[in-house]
Amino acid sequence: MIKIISIELYKIFRKWRTYIGFITIGVLVPLIHLSFGLTTEDGGVGMIPRSIREGFVFTGNLANGYFISYIILHSLYIHIPFLIVLIGGDLLAGEATAGTYRMLITRPISRFQIITSKFLAGIIATVLMLVWLAITSLLLGVILFGPGVLIIAQDKVLILAENDVLWRFIAAYGFASISMTVVVSLAFLFSSLVENAIGPIVSTMAIIIVFMILSVIELDIFAAIKPYLFTNYLTGWLLFFDDPIDVQAVIKDVLILTGHILGFYFLSLYIFIKKDILS
Repeated sequence: MIKIISIELYKIFRKWRTYIGFITIGVLVPLIHLSFGLTTEDGGVGMIPRSIREGFVFTGNLANGYFISYIILHSLYIHIPFLIVLIGGDLLAGEATAGTYRMLITRPISRFQIITSKFLAGIIATVLMLVWLAITSLLLGVILFGPGVLIIAQDKVLILAENDVLWRFIAAYGFASISMTVVVSLAFLFSSLVENAIGPIVSTMAIIIVFMILSVIELDIFAAIKPYLFTNYLTGWLLFFDDPIDVQAVIKDVLILTGHILGFYFLSLYIFIKKDILS
């Protein structure tokens, strides 16, 4: 299975579309770092809401590597799914477009191995993109601006000590790997249904956008369906920057997201096993 997965990874990274997300992150994140370096003469205090600034006195440089990395993650995380679907949407549909389905079936491996290897390769590629985001935002941020305390100011002010921040970022990126796996799994499911990669990519993006809109609309008519929208749980990484951390909420979100991943995988497996690709 390891050899099959390595072959699938080679197929993924042979396509130029795979690198769109990596290039976007590699260009955009350093630009954000540069903008912070040029515009944070106030030490980052300007990033704190005015209503909170008026009630506290902030001294020192708040715009350290941890603070900037948190801002980047908070700002870009909502857009990362649209880069992930470029990978998942092409995993199976790409084979149909290239006309290589029959070649796959003639290999001495089962359909279960084919679908599982492609699914796992898609997850690995997704995790690698998040690792790349962590390198360009967190590692580069600490190198350029140094570590320091992390001040999170939204509805309240939370100050996290320097030695209490790094593990939270690691845990947050671990959670992000699970939530982004849901996205690539959904794109993978759509990819098993059609023979063109554009369809799964557009369909997954459309569902994510619709679900996100429904999640933020405060109407009673949508209240009953909100718990069933997986987009409500994608931002669970924010829980790791609370003090104390709501462990039960983290476990709940992880279980719900994992259930979606397994559900999308088994649906894709069933569709692919039943699919007539020899006619």
